[in-house]
Amino acid sequence: MDADTSTSTRIAVLIDCDNVSSKHTAAVLEELAKYGTPTVKRAYGDWTTTQLGGWKGELQRNAIQPVQQFAYTVGKNSTDSALIIDAMDLMWQGHVEAFALVSSDSDFTRLATRLRESGKRVYGLGMRKTPESLRRAVDQFIFLELLTEQSRDEEPTEDEGRPPEAPADEDSPEQTINLQSALTKAINATSGDDGWSSLGPLGQHLSRAHADFDPRAFGHQKLSTLVEEQPYLETRSEASMIQVRLRTKQRAAGRATSKTTSKKTTAKKTGATKSGATTSASRQRNN
Repeated sequence: MDADTSTSTRIAVLIDCDNVSSKHTAAVLEELAKYGTPTVKRAYGDWTTTQLGGWKGELQRNAIQPVQQFAYTVGKNSTDSALIIDAMDLMWQGHVEAFALVSSDSDFTRLATRLRESGKRVYGLGMRKTPESLRRAVDQFIFLELLTEQSRDEEPTEDEGRPPEAPADEDSPEQTINLQSALTKAINATSGDDGWSSLGPLGQHLSRAHADFDPRAFGHQKLSTLVEEQPYLETRSEASMIQVRLRTKQRAAGRATSKTTSKKTTAKKTGATKSGATTSASRQRNN
């Protein structure tokens, strides 16, 4: 199912930290930005233990509220009940239209079906090992392994000709936003089958994925001039709207080949002209 980039759906993101690694946090929030705005972000676990130490930095970085749940019985996971109670409270309050359950635990199967029965859209995000019962209980299930692979593929590499970034102040947006990576992911998320993305949906996705994104932080008053300046992007005007897409290596290679062919053709013509002039001069001397 394609993401609706024009939606303003409010999403409650509920993360079972006992069941999901913190390394997936950024990819999860980036993916959910396709479907709406995460207005509630909560992470459940026993934060008095050392097992969740890797989560603390991600919680601060992404403004996720930690919810403490003690393990009252050794070997028994009590996080599930806290998450379920909060989900039901949020459902009755009516402040969100969708839920994202980030877990591979089949214990949330009934919660997912109950939320859907109340007219809420439910996204499931978990590992491939997630039982089929939970995968079938949600409106859409997304494998975390695929998000991680996609995020890795979309990260710019040095051999792609990324220009070096200028030093930034400690609190400037450049310190937290990799511009090329952010634009690449946003275009991939909002583009059509032809690869072109309209500027409006592109800007909406950037705002959802990066609340502190501002073109002025990169020296531009508008997003349109910012994308036009990037060497890895190409733009066009379609029906009075600006569209943008990634400048692929194939197209770049094609342009380079075209320029090389043009130069060779020009050189041949110049050589032929010089050869003709030399022959004409020789004939005149012979006469």
